[in-house]
Amino acid sequence: MSINLFDLTGKTALITGGVHGLGMAMAKGLGHAGAKIVVNDHSSQEAVDNAIAEYKAEGIEAYGYLFDVTDETAVIAAINKIEKEVGPIDILINNAGIIKRTPIIEMEVADFEAVIKVDLTGPFIVSKNVAKGMIERRAGKIINMCSMMSELGRDSVSAYASAKGGLKMLTKNMATEWAKFNIQINGIGPGYFATSQTAPIRVNGHPFNEFIMGRTPAGRWGDPDDLQGAAIFLSSKASDFVNGHIVYVDGGILATIGKPSNED
Repeated sequence: MSINLFDLTGKTALITGGVHGLGMAMAKGLGHAGAKIVVNDHSSQEAVDNAIAEYKAEGIEAYGYLFDVTDETAVIAAINKIEKEVGPIDILINNAGIIKRTPIIEMEVADFEAVIKVDLTGPFIVSKNVAKGMIERRAGKIINMCSMMSELGRDSVSAYASAKGGLKMLTKNMATEWAKFNIQINGIGPGYFATSQTAPIRVNGHPFNEFIMGRTPAGRWGDPDDLQGAAIFLSSKASDFVNGHIVYVDGGILATIGKPSNED
């Protein structure tokens, strides 16, 4: 009998912040692999509704909920509602996040703490409460959206890098505690991707565009759809013995110390 290791038919996947960008790209990948998709936003019902319409236009069964990942009371209420209205959460992608680009010496403590709260405490809160059902069912997949900043520093992103470095270690600790319940917890670390947010700096001649094009062995920015394979793999039976790892989808940036040679 043939088994499709990457088939997600019958699974329910919650992707936080899955109303646009990289979260939406991963959600679409899981949806086309057969999963029912649940996404959230914290402030705009319109954003949720627009995203659901886009998913449905592609033939994906999708649901949307409005809640803040840093509010544990709201998270618990949302999880209970999702599991009642859609089904048990089999897959969780902790994608919701923010960044504040400010030099350390100029950064307010409140801004630093705001980034930590969304990017690190949020995944802790959502994972903790989703995992309770996964533990009971002895099955589940959790993916934490880490970053190259889980490994490297960079000017003006101290809070973001601190959160993502912490999320890498939280991923490993979740795996340590929950692997015995047949739950696999891994991370995805995106490189630099072509999104609406990076559009202004991706124009030819822009210094940062030239830097990324030269620094990335693949010689290009990532397409959001490039994340779908890793997301499907870490959500599927194919990764049943993969636990506590971070998969960096970065075109090879972390593999090299210098600019790639232009020679063939």
